[in-house]
Amino acid sequence: MSSELRTLQPRQRDTDLAFILRETELKPVPSVPEISLHMAEDAIALWETTERARGKAGLPPPFWAFAWAGGVAVTRYVLDHPEVVAGRTVLDVAAGSGLVGVAAALCGAASVRGAEIDAYAVAAIGLNAEANGVRVEGALVDLVDGDGDGADVVLAGDVFYERAMAARFLPFLERAAARGATVVVGDPGRAYLPRERFTALAAYEVPVVADLEDTAIKTTTVWRLGA
Repeated sequence: MSSELRTLQPRQRDTDLAFILRETELKPVPSVPEISLHMAEDAIALWETTERARGKAGLPPPFWAFAWAGGVAVTRYVLDHPEVVAGRTVLDVAAGSGLVGVAAALCGAASVRGAEIDAYAVAAIGLNAEANGVRVEGALVDLVDGDGDGADVVLAGDVFYERAMAARFLPFLERAAARGATVVVGDPGRAYLPRERFTALAAYEVPVVADLEDTAIKTTTVWRLGA
């Protein structure tokens, strides 16, 4: 995948916004009721609906329509420790709904960018930021071959759930940390997080959607890359 920024055509953007508004409901996020998101109830049904809307099979799951445990934990940590992001430039990578980026903006970040490779997610980031009265720049771009695009803080809600994805994200996060960025990730016990390279900051019991996880509550840890 290229790091080239792709621009949504206005007609497609408007179509995606209408789709999200039709298929989701704006409601507070469990564990972080300070923030509301446009969320769906049924992951499988929405996934099938997105494929019909796009006219193609094999699309990625609708990560943008749910509050994933890793993102919820990072969000809770940021809201409770606003000094992590206050006055700093923030990149929310693999942003999904934009939950983590919204939290950073609420806590006084100088600017927040939510990077995603799913056009629906980029549209959702804008809607969710607006719903919470903040600005988050949604960008349709794959930045993982870089080093965090100059951000002071790089936040990742849940990126170690697959071996191939972890193999791309770990070097990216390490490059960001090497140039001086603060790197914080959330992880609900995924198999591919190399815990020996991280320092635990906090842990939370996070309610999760039954269709998406193997239990109703996930113990989720917030980690900082490095000692």
